[in-house]
Amino acid sequence: MSQARIAIIGGTGLTELEGLRLSEEKKYPTPWGEPSAPLLFGQFGRSRIVFLARHGNPHTKPPHQVNYRANLWALREAGVEQVLAVNAVGGISAETGPARLIVPDQLIDYTYGRGHTFFEGDALEHVTHVDLTEPYDREVRRGLVDAALSRGIPVKDGGVYGCTQGPRLETAAEIRRLERDGCDLVGMTGMPEAALAAELQLRYGCLALSVNWAAGKTEGIITMAEIGAAIESGMGDVRSTISAYLEATLG
Repeated sequence: MSQARIAIIGGTGLTELEGLRLSEEKKYPTPWGEPSAPLLFGQFGRSRIVFLARHGNPHTKPPHQVNYRANLWALREAGVEQVLAVNAVGGISAETGPARLIVPDQLIDYTYGRGHTFFEGDALEHVTHVDLTEPYDREVRRGLVDAALSRGIPVKDGGVYGCTQGPRLETAAEIRRLERDGCDLVGMTGMPEAALAAELQLRYGCLALSVNWAAGKTEGIITMAEIGAAIESGMGDVRSTISAYLEATLG
């Protein structure tokens, strides 16, 4: 079985990392169904890493229909110990505008109806509670921030990620509520991914790319053209940051 210590979850553009050579594709059936896509294994330096397209390849699975349990389970079965999650988000606070990188340190979950735990069903021997005081691993967070700075890339160290249900974008009133709750950014894929990683004891960190100002933060409406331009502008920084992180972590 192919083994990889570090996994990257995100969009298919991340397979174009500098120094990454893809070599194998493998399907991992799980007790929770099929993952979003086959796992892609590659070589980075002397180490194996694995990539998973969260929304499938092609991009067809909306945030509320991603099989997060199958995704994380498959990564664990592949030998993964830590996960770098790349998330597109909307900016709420002043430092989280379009094309900006953020490494959040906290999370508020506003989702509903998603398969959010491995600890359920009639076969359970006991009730299990997993601590999520810090939803993101400190060392992974520090490594992502340092990696961005080492490449001269501006990055916000810390922030609260508010995870909404999607697939629609939020109303201006909802964003005002999230802001009152203390959220700095808003996205649709941060949960239950982070909690499931914790249940499987995977070290989990998030590298968020702001792709628009959240609803009500500008005069106009949010357009897909605006989001696409921010992704185009910011993905180079995302790839560079992850490459620097892998170089520092894997040697």
